[in-house]
Amino acid sequence: MERWNGRVALVTGASVGIGAAICKVLVGAGMKVVGAARGVEKIQELSNSLKKEKGSLTAVKCDLTKEEDIRHLFKEIKAKFGGVDVCINNAGFTYNNKSIGTKDRTKGTPTEWKNMMDVNVIAVCLCSKLAIQSMRERGVDDGHIVNVSRYENTWCIYFICNIIVSTAVIP
Repeated sequence: MERWNGRVALVTGASVGIGAAICKVLVGAGMKVVGAARGVEKIQELSNSLKKEKGSLTAVKCDLTKEEDIRHLFKEIKAKFGGVDVCINNAGFTYNNKSIGTKDRTKGTPTEWKNMMDVNVIAVCLCSKLAIQSMRERGVDDGHIVNVSRYENTWCIYFICNIIVSTAVIP
C-alpha cells in the first residue's frame, strides 16, 4: 500500500458499511480519500475520527441517480486534488428485496427499478468513465477501478437477462 501514499481515491456509498470501512483502510494507508454519498454527515463524522491517520477523508455530497451530481463530484476532485487514481464503486441498493431479488418477479415498480439501475449500473459506468478520463489526462498508468457488488445485485442482472431473453424470442 506504500505506493498509494498521497494518491487520491474515490469511494461511493462511503457513509456506512463497506464504504465506510474501505475509507478507514485507505486513509490509514495514507491516501487522500473522497467519500461520496447523499448524506455526508456520517462521512464527516468518520473524517473527524480519522484526523490522526496518515491520509485524509473529504466528504462530498453526491446523489448517484443524478448525472449532474456525478459530473460535479469529479470536477470537485479535479479542483481540489488534481484527479482520481483509484475509483471504488461501492454504492448500490435494492428496495429491501421486494422489487428484484425475490422469487416473485412481479413485485416492485418501474420507478424503483429505474432508481436501482441508475445507482447500480449507470452510476458505476459513468464514475468508471470519468475516472478513466481523469487518469488518462494526467498520464496515470497504474490506476484502479474496483466495483463492489452484493448478492442482491446479481438478482438485478438475472432479472434483466430474463427480460432480454424473453423479448428476444417474442416475434
